Amino acid sequence: MARLQKSTTLYKHPFCKGYWRDAFLELKDTKMLVFAALIVALRVALKTVIRIPLGPSLDITPAFLANALGAMVYGPVVGALGAVVSDLLGVLLRGDSYFLPYVLTEISGSVIFALFFYRQKITPTRVVLSRFSICFFVNILLQTPIDMLYQWFYYGYANVALTVPRIFKNLFMFPLESVVLTVFLNAMQPITYRMKLTYNGEAKLSFSKKQIVLLVVLVAVGIASVFAYLPMHYRSNSLSAGYSVEQRIEANSSMEPIVKDNTDDWDDETLMTCVESAYKEFMGKEITYNVAIYTVADGVEMNDELWKLSKSKAAAHEALTKVAAATIVVNEKTGEVVSFTLK
Repeated sequence: MARLQKSTTLYKHPFCKGYWRDAFLELKDTKMLVFAALIVALRVALKTVIRIPLGPSLDITPAFLANALGAMVYGPVVGALGAVVSDLLGVLLRGDSYFLPYVLTEISGSVIFALFFYRQKITPTRVVLSRFSICFFVNILLQTPIDMLYQWFYYGYANVALTVPRIFKNLFMFPLESVVLTVFLNAMQPITYRMKLTYNGEAKLSFSKKQIVLLVVLVAVGIASVFAYLPMHYRSNSLSAGYSVEQRIEANSSMEPIVKDNTDDWDDETLMTCVESAYKEFMGKEITYNVAIYTVADGVEMNDELWKLSKSKAAAHEALTKVAAATIVVNEKTGEVVSFTLK
């Protein structure tokens, strides 16, 4: 196969013209494109077929090993294009509906690996930092809003609780995956060097004491960041924003008997209660509901069409007249009303 006379330079960092010039030249190298096609096929196969179970809801999908190997060989430009192709092929093979924003996580993972590995001397520190960057910045910070957007797009609601286990899973798996990736690249680097795919034949990826400390520090930083974020997230994001229709019907209708049990103002009226917001402290047992209280026009039958109304739709409904609001604190497990405040 024809091959370009490319530079064999190793760079200290990716923030220079030469690094990106070589990365773009890989697009003209037939051998690199063939290798990229093999990596894409391997990524799709590994992601679709192979999962290594480690425990309940914990497993390793070794596709990230192929991704890292490819990024080390052909860099961020070919890597980004390969990520798009592997994402499309994976969706087609699984028969899933395609949601375009997810390709951003595939591209980001490939590019981050390339920024740490392509045309550079690979060390355990680079391996650890690359895997941490992907687990934290891509799998947590980037994918979480994409997951919520996906839920809104297909189901009409976003369940924040679904993202929490994945956050902790990424933080737990990152140290183990870093070690596995280090061993893998240690084995593959001499092979790719002999095949003239990479330009550094050294393979001495052993962890020093300092690098073990770095691994522990990064785990601590990740866990601390999550525990700092989650309380703020719970305080500033209403649970009701993620209600499905069934959940909203249940929440709205459950507030009506609480209001009537705690007031005598509307004994003869038909009431409709609407949960406008619901907040829960992180790791807390109580949910604070802010509830709008409406009287229902004579002759209007109470049904699920009314109970499913959200804040804005209830306020605009011609059969409903808002007469008050209440703050109701309920124990999530027992359903006991902890406090009731009428406004």
